[in-house]
Amino acid sequence: MNAAANPLPATAKTPTRRHPWWVIALMLVGIILLGGVLARATPVLLALAVLGAIGLALYVFIRGGAPRLFLRSRTSGLLALGAALLLIIGGGAATAATPPASDTTAVSATQTPHAFAASKGTPTPTPTTFEEVDVVTAIPFERSTVDDAARDLGTSEVVTPGVDGTKVTTYRVTKVGGKETGRTLVRETVTVAPIAEVTARGTREQQVAAPAPLVAQEPAGDCDPNYADACVPIASDVDCAGGSGNGPAYVRGPVRVVGTDIYDLDRDGDGIGCDK
Repeated sequence: MNAAANPLPATAKTPTRRHPWWVIALMLVGIILLGGVLARATPVLLALAVLGAIGLALYVFIRGGAPRLFLRSRTSGLLALGAALLLIIGGGAATAATPPASDTTAVSATQTPHAFAASKGTPTPTPTTFEEVDVVTAIPFERSTVDDAARDLGTSEVVTPGVDGTKVTTYRVTKVGGKETGRTLVRETVTVAPIAEVTARGTREQQVAAPAPLVAQEPAGDCDPNYADACVPIASDVDCAGGSGNGPAYVRGPVRVVGTDIYDLDRDGDGIGCDK
């Protein structure tokens, strides 16, 4: 059979399958969203996905295709590069939507300045606080003395007892790191007034009775006229009864000397004999 008369039929080209535009759009959006999810989860996963897409593109360029992944020509390697770019775009958008770590640190520092300063390695400022403190103290009472003509001279008596008062002093206390560094007087309030003590001092002089005048008694017939208030016998010698004298006569005193103490009965010279 003549080959020229029966030529072989030409191989028919496989028609290229085209996907609808909305399918392509969904694929693009899906890749971008995947990049955002990976970036939010951890940047390492996003980096691995991008490197995988770039590696797939290089593989297609070198080997001429990857039929199992529907990449049948070197030109289709551009799809892998495009996927890598979309992953990067999605990750960048997600990162931009997330507040940077520096901003978060700034907000945290605003809320807790001491923790922020500690994270930066700077000295932590010591907090300063102010508070009002009340201090209760006693007010000592005063003492006074008044003259009282109704009381005898040399006597005194407390007629109004003294009572201490109470005062409340308010201070504004400054504390640094919980330790007091100073205080300022704000106000003073007397809550209980003190009561002064009053003592009455007597000024009335006592009336002293005048001594009765001495009345000489007429001596009895056997009594010595130099003595009164008791009968002193007339004898050669008279001694006080109960004394150490030896008589022969005795007298029980006291006797008042109104003349000459001839019997020496007034030994102490006070005018009264036998008074001891």
